[in-house]
Amino acid sequence: MNEGFTSDILINAYSQGYFPMAEEKGEIYWHCPDPRAIIPLENIKKPRSLTKYSRKNDFKYSVNSDFEFVIRACSDRKATWISDEIIEVYLDLHRKGFAHSVETWSGEKIVGGLYGISLGGAFFGESMFNTENDAAKAAFYYLAEYLKSRGFILLDSQYINPFTEQLGAVEILKDEYMKKLEQALIIPTRFD
Repeated sequence: MNEGFTSDILINAYSQGYFPMAEEKGEIYWHCPDPRAIIPLENIKKPRSLTKYSRKNDFKYSVNSDFEFVIRACSDRKATWISDEIIEVYLDLHRKGFAHSVETWSGEKIVGGLYGISLGGAFFGESMFNTENDAAKAAFYYLAEYLKSRGFILLDSQYINPFTEQLGAVEILKDEYMKKLEQALIIPTRFD
């Protein structure tokens, strides 16, 4: 266990623009990229094709129904930055009301989802998974509407990649990110 890697340290780190990732051997490193990837909430529009696909597959959504299942499913891949230690600390953050999950259901089974951290009006997206096509993407669009309805102003996706770019991620300079973060942290909203 990395000494000093606790839920309190993690909340402090997020509020200063840092987030953790574990290397293959389990050592945890702090990241604060410049530029930083965000997904502007005001620009998010769910594709019609995904709406039809979701209806066809009868997707249903829930929030915080099974956080542990979601984080473990996100870590279940060949190369992952989500170590057992990270899982334990995020489970503690979930119990304290800071870490949240969105689940996509098909029938009685969770087929996709995502998790992240909320502080004030900021949501820090951490990871997604799916066992059925587009179930993670569907969870993302559900999350975006959920965040907008509660007055969130910052959706942090940390790094940009082809998938997050497809969702609308853009890169901004660290200085601009820190200003947005500062504004978001003082918004008196709650995730649930």
